[in-house]
Amino acid sequence: MHDFAIFWDWLSFGVRWLHVVTAIAWIGSSFYFIALDLGLVRREGMPEGAHGEEWQVHGGGFYHIQKYLVAPARMPEHLTWFKWESYATWLSGAALLAIVYYAGADLYLIDRNVLDVSAPVAVLISVASLAIGWLIYDLLCRSPLARNDTALMLVLFPILVAVAWGYTQLFTGRAAFLHLGAFTATIMSANVFLIIIPNQKIVVADLIAGRKPDPKYGRIAKTRSLHNNYLTLPVVFLMLSNHYPLAFATEFNWVIAALIFLIGVLIRHYFNTVHARKGSPHWTWGAASVLFLLIMWLSTAPKVLTGEEKASAGAQALMASAHFPAVREAVTGRCSMCHAAEPVWEGVRFTPKDVALETDAQIAERAREIYLQSGRSHAMPPGNLTAMTRQERALIVAWFEEARR
Repeated sequence: MHDFAIFWDWLSFGVRWLHVVTAIAWIGSSFYFIALDLGLVRREGMPEGAHGEEWQVHGGGFYHIQKYLVAPARMPEHLTWFKWESYATWLSGAALLAIVYYAGADLYLIDRNVLDVSAPVAVLISVASLAIGWLIYDLLCRSPLARNDTALMLVLFPILVAVAWGYTQLFTGRAAFLHLGAFTATIMSANVFLIIIPNQKIVVADLIAGRKPDPKYGRIAKTRSLHNNYLTLPVVFLMLSNHYPLAFATEFNWVIAALIFLIGVLIRHYFNTVHARKGSPHWTWGAASVLFLLIMWLSTAPKVLTGEEKASAGAQALMASAHFPAVREAVTGRCSMCHAAEPVWEGVRFTPKDVALETDAQIAERAREIYLQSGRSHAMPPGNLTAMTRQERALIVAWFEEARR
């Protein structure tokens, strides 16, 4: 069983690596094509049906790109599709969600001081919320609101705020932020899989059959692509947030998440305006900076927990181990000066990663992390500043491995 814990941690690392690489590819292509589309210039002598063109230089060569608003007169022999970046990002993200949050639901997903549910129920809530999010968004995009992007965004923003608050009432703060990111990323990837690519396939089929393509399919795909472009930066922040408890583990975490969406929109608005050659709205950076300062201030309010701390069944078994009293003494003596609600180690002002190791339940709930970082490896304490001994590390290993047999 202990070997499986090591395998599982490496599996998580590998899938996370894949997810980051595919996300870079998807985000990069999204940014590139929106910038290209906005920067197109109409010139004399362009082929029939061409909407605009752009000359670019990169990597020692020049590129001449033309865009057809609907479609070219005939189907080109070679056509490159940009879809697998999105699919691979979502699939790897879903795999990572399952590996970390579903398999480790008792630790990472469920906060029994917020909502005391079983792991299967929590997973069901998670999956259902992602599906329902897409359905609501898609219905709004098919409504009369879709005729005005600004009006649609003004309706979508309060929904995102409500979702942010709702997740904090269901899951741990860390899982709430991750799910808000997954909620948004699911909408983005479903836009590609269910709307953008199918619409483009209809246009291609019309070209092959010699029919005149309907321009509505291109317009719809472009609108959804623009939505994805504006949602990208908040998703990246939410996916990185699990490393920063000041974002997810404070009283107003849901407000912080809502403000991040505004900051992301402001930054993308600046770049999209510049790429469209419509000026440089520098005010967006000032507004984004003010909002970020507001976030910093909101993060100073601590998360207030009410009620008695509850331990999972797995944690109770670890606390019942004969090794636990000695492990508790080692952890409190070597780790708790930093991993505390009020750290006492000089220079550490906030609980690292929101991981407190002061009570029996806290230590037992984090047994796997303690085992991997202080038993199987020497990652913690950092630089072994508190002089954890070989005997103490061996004790942690024995405690975890015997309890998991």
